[in-house]
Amino acid sequence: MKLFRWLPLSLLAIAGFAAELSPQTLFWENLQALCGQAFEGKVIEGTAPSDAAFASQRMVMHVRACGENEIRIPFHVGANRSRTWVITRTRAGLRLKHDHRQEDGSEDKVTQYGGDTAAAGTAGRQDFLADAYTAQLIPAAATNIWTVQIEPGKMFGYGLRREAEGRRFRVEFDLTKPVVTPPVPWGG
Repeated sequence: MKLFRWLPLSLLAIAGFAAELSPQTLFWENLQALCGQAFEGKVIEGTAPSDAAFASQRMVMHVRACGENEIRIPFHVGANRSRTWVITRTRAGLRLKHDHRQEDGSEDKVTQYGGDTAAAGTAGRQDFLADAYTAQLIPAAATNIWTVQIEPGKMFGYGLRREAEGRRFRVEFDLTKPVVTPPVPWGG
């Protein structure tokens, strides 16, 4: 009889626990909501000379493939379809990798760099700190922090900070105006 008296309280506690989703789960859901859509963006901040080349071209991101634990977002700059952001769920949090391809689909010599979240972040923003592989592949990027930001129905942002050098890059995409999906990225 005592079991039945506590059962409703236990069910309420379980229901309350289930209702409290982690910031990373909410962030993931915000990304999933964009699946299949493409958006045009523009450079908001760029401190390297090469950033001007990006700013002068049309930039489109396409949330192309959404799996249970992986979301692939090709980032087209002009006719260049070599870049794809890959966000995965791990046991420890979220991971961002940059998949760079040649026009024939083969991997670029500088690819699969990125990092992992070190904190819970928020439903709208996650920071990814460069991992050991990145530091070995691109020593200058050992202190990189990439940020992916989502304001549902408004903006998707991708940014890079390299504090020691004062390096900044940020592109924002207008989520209020979907565009025609771009061609398949190099490497599929």
